[in-house]
Amino acid sequence: MEQLVPIERIEGKILLIRGQKVMLDRDLAELYGVPTRRLNEQVKRNIKRFPEDFMFQLTKEETDSLRSHFAILKRGEHFKYLPYAFTEHGILMLSSVLNSERAILVNIQIMRAFTRIRRILASHEELRRKIEEHDAQIQVIFEAIRQLMTPPVKEMKKIGFRKGED
Repeated sequence: MEQLVPIERIEGKILLIRGQKVMLDRDLAELYGVPTRRLNEQVKRNIKRFPEDFMFQLTKEETDSLRSHFAILKRGEHFKYLPYAFTEHGILMLSSVLNSERAILVNIQIMRAFTRIRRILASHEELRRKIEEHDAQIQVIFEAIRQLMTPPVKEMKKIGFRKGED
């Protein structure tokens, strides 16, 4: 099956805000092929489907931080309105309010991207746990390597004459 949007492109648009993995309304609108205004209109018409844990509006400080950290706006551009951030559940709900074939197909790709990120994070957590389990052994190995890398200290014979020696 051909992908409408490469999964790597979607993953690049997933941000961590307020401790949650989210996507911004403007990025979702771009992926769905609709204007941001239309996406937000559909959300507002169906606001009961989007509780606070599905969607929240960014503060001015969060928006400014995104602008400086991720350079999400080109020079001279600005946000007319504070963007909305959608959690994974909110994105799932979007597919029910945006009734288009593209929205359905893109939503499937977005869900796959979230699943892939979860899998990657879980594997990193497993690796961290294994390293911690073997931490003492690893420390012993590093200490042995340090000792092998340190050149042995040779006792230097003193050269020359000393006063009072025969």
